[in-house]
Amino acid sequence: MQVRDVMTREVVAVGPDTPVRYAAEVLAGRGFAALPVVDADDRLVGVVAEVDVLRRRIPEDPRLHARRDVPVPVPPDLVRSVMSSDVRTVDAGADVADVARLLVDGRLRSVPVLDGGRLVGIVSRRDLLTTLVRPDPEVRSELLALIEAYTGEPGAYAADVVDGVATIRRVAGAPQPSAAAEERAIGEIARTVGGVAHTRIHCSPEAHEVPTGGSR
Repeated sequence: MQVRDVMTREVVAVGPDTPVRYAAEVLAGRGFAALPVVDADDRLVGVVAEVDVLRRRIPEDPRLHARRDVPVPVPPDLVRSVMSSDVRTVDAGADVADVARLLVDGRLRSVPVLDGGRLVGIVSRRDLLTTLVRPDPEVRSELLALIEAYTGEPGAYAADVVDGVATIRRVAGAPQPSAAAEERAIGEIARTVGGVAHTRIHCSPEAHEVPTGGSR
């Protein structure tokens, strides 16, 4: 499964000359942890996060501090002055499993998604979690459609999906070019379907099991 299959496409972004106050309003109002910063061509130039906005923008209460008459620095007004330019990104065609490892290992909530250098989406931990909780009937329908499109044999297969475990059987016709080759191909197809954690494939009298990875 690719990132483009699960990412959020409606991205809220700001420009480098956006007022920091507006970025703060969006972050607070929409519950975002960060906002991508793009130029006029939708090319990513940075990210402005909650911590960037908070830094030095809330003045100290003089009643709660021993210091008096300490000059308060004027905080930056524009996003370009507070944003982070070193941004982790992923490609729209990246494997979702690789992105899941990036988010977990990097302790990231989300990363911008690029296609041809332009921002096309955001993928978050929540987006990835939705692939694990897809309804079994929805997963079964997509899986069967892909298998039948690949083989060109509608009605030749039956599938059951229970808690992400897919059992696929050939119920008509003969495997092509062989049972082993067909089982490998179907196993690869299953890996592209969100919500399939494991497959059991029966294209011949001998059952074969093909693990598809617990994070997909």
